[in-house]
Amino acid sequence: MGVFDFKKEYKDLYFPKKTPVIIQVPAMKFFMVEGKGNPNTSVEYKNAMEILYGLSYGIKMSKMNGTQPKGYFDYVVPPLEGLWWTDEVSFDGLHIMDKDKFRWVSMIRQPDFVTEEVFEQAKKALSKKKPELVLDHTLFKILEEGLCAQVMHIGSYDEEPATILKLNDFIEAAGYETDITSTRMHHEIYLGDPRKTKPENLKTVIRHPIKKKERG
Repeated sequence: MGVFDFKKEYKDLYFPKKTPVIIQVPAMKFFMVEGKGNPNTSVEYKNAMEILYGLSYGIKMSKMNGTQPKGYFDYVVPPLEGLWWTDEVSFDGLHIMDKDKFRWVSMIRQPDFVTEEVFEQAKKALSKKKPELVLDHTLFKILEEGLCAQVMHIGSYDEEPATILKLNDFIEAAGYETDITSTRMHHEIYLGDPRKTKPENLKTVIRHPIKKKERG
């Protein structure tokens, strides 16, 4: 049996075309870290990356020392994802504003064998390895986004508005409306590493919650 790759097994979730599509997003397990600030400069965001990857790879590599959880199978750690909003406005990704005002949840999907107990064990192991990391805002949650529209954006993050406008046009033409609320947010899935990939080649899934347009 080969190594399980979530991206390849669930291509509908991770590899939409550049033409938008509607998708029903199922419940999935995530490690999450909530924070605020500009992701390019925020120490809080940098720490969130260390925590998420530290926990995720700690569980993936647990097979090396025989501490793997019950039901473990070998897998590729899924990509980084982010939910974005601000306190002032319902952020839809269109208006590039003061990035210091961003609030975000950064998250990485986890296999179904990961439980609350496995999460707590992974936190203990990471705290022992990197005691300087503060895990107070780290969560293990099940997220079910439900009905959404999504599209693949290719290019820099600052060029996303053009792709989002195309997504919005598609949503309206299909008889739906964007349903961004305090619990359903602008969602990005990062398929490229900005440290290693030229901005023009970055691939980002942009996903927006939707609902049927009200008649009237």
